[in-house]
Amino acid sequence: MTITLVLADDHPLVLGGLRFALAREPDMTVLACCADGPSTLHAVDTHRPDILLLDMRMPRMDGLEVLRALGGRGLPTRVILLAAELRPAQLDEAARLGVRGVLLKDTALTTLVQCIRAVHQGSRWPEHGSSAWSAERLLGRPAPGPGPAAPLTERELQVALRVARGLRNREIARELAIGEGTVKLHLHHAYRKLRVGGRLALSVYVRDNGIG
Repeated sequence: MTITLVLADDHPLVLGGLRFALAREPDMTVLACCADGPSTLHAVDTHRPDILLLDMRMPRMDGLEVLRALGGRGLPTRVILLAAELRPAQLDEAARLGVRGVLLKDTALTTLVQCIRAVHQGSRWPEHGSSAWSAERLLGRPAPGPGPAAPLTERELQVALRVARGLRNREIARELAIGEGTVKLHLHHAYRKLRVGGRLALSVYVRDNGIG
């Protein structure tokens, strides 16, 4: 069964990249790409896609405003929200408005594809672990639990482990399917949270504490 999609993102490169990548999936068809809220509403009304992949920040109407507008239309479309970050109030409202999936924008393509298929089949995303763990992860906060890596988010930990393996930022970006700038941002956060002074100190911290 083919999964039909409408994509909404105000960054042309992101939108084009998503369209190219998802169009290569044998069970997915992209019906429309939109760069603002009103055109997204029109596309969903017109095409009635299975899935709307919706950016949180868009001109004229943001993601939550689009969700509010869609709420009373009785459409079969299920919404997956994409965001660089989410505040707790935004996450709560997105859930109240019926969002079926939420992904951070640095998520690997393979995870995005898994999310689309899971939501299409009726699941919610994230679907692993407790709702509290999922919320913490989506908000970019550390998952609860003791240990030397506890201050780090899942993505920061992934980056730190690869630094300890000796990988450069470009190699880490390629392996995790994220941008080099995103790698640098995660490293900056890891340095601050673990109170280490750079790549070497981070590598020593990972090794000495038996992380990973």
